[in-house]
Amino acid sequence: MNYKIISDSSSNIFHLSEIPYCSVPLKIITSDKEYVDSPELKITQMMEELKNHSGTSSTSCPNAHEWEEAFGEADTIFAITITSTLSGSCSAAIHAGQEFEEHHPGSKVCVIDSLSAGPEMGLLIHKLQELMVQKLSFEEIKDTILSYQKHTHLLFSLQSLDNLVRNGRVHPAVAKMAGLLGIRIVGKASEEGTLKPLHKCRSEKRALKTILKEMKKEGYAGERVRIAHCMNPDSAASLKQMIQDEFPQSSVAIEECAGLCSYYAEKGGLMIGYVDSLQE
Repeated sequence: MNYKIISDSSSNIFHLSEIPYCSVPLKIITSDKEYVDSPELKITQMMEELKNHSGTSSTSCPNAHEWEEAFGEADTIFAITITSTLSGSCSAAIHAGQEFEEHHPGSKVCVIDSLSAGPEMGLLIHKLQELMVQKLSFEEIKDTILSYQKHTHLLFSLQSLDNLVRNGRVHPAVAKMAGLLGIRIVGKASEEGTLKPLHKCRSEKRALKTILKEMKKEGYAGERVRIAHCMNPDSAASLKQMIQDEFPQSSVAIEECAGLCSYYAEKGGLMIGYVDSLQE
């Protein structure tokens, strides 16, 4: 089998070892400029320009043709997309998969709606990598990754909600309150793949404690964690230390948000993907 993993760029992953991998870029669009979410994108510059932009902004997903091109010559393909509640990327990938299987008899494409973004997608991608290295069959990989997905979660901590308001994802009154009071919003990706605010925290320290409390509430007991930050490495490092102080055996990785996740998380934002320890 000729394996390949593909994700859209909301995973924050552009390169992968051992298994062929490709990232399909999303775009951030204003009336003045289009930002392609690729390794070449200068995040700090983009965030500064978006902050000073007075008009609306939006995002654009890869189309079916871009997805199909990314499949290349592989015959066993797993594609991971940002939650379908935020983007049409999943629908485009499904259409591309159907076309690809029709034009390449014997090929198999599995499209997985992450119902999430960023580091939770990263957990799925690295699990797929492990399964493919073991040379498992398409069916074995599909069954295992869908079971694994039931135990992955995403939390977020945001100090600015401006872009979520501009994109119609959050009510302006919520964002205004957070901005005026200096409140950080801690929330999660719901089972339906929507952004669900959970807590309003008056300090970053309180937000970090709340994140760890929510992780344990959902069954976290020392499994994998991926922390993505938007221009906030100190808080990411503090959270990592808090997790490892309580769970010394845990594996915690820190990454920077790429373009799409930076757009939604904004400066200071954290996204935390983790695996619970619950059994089926």
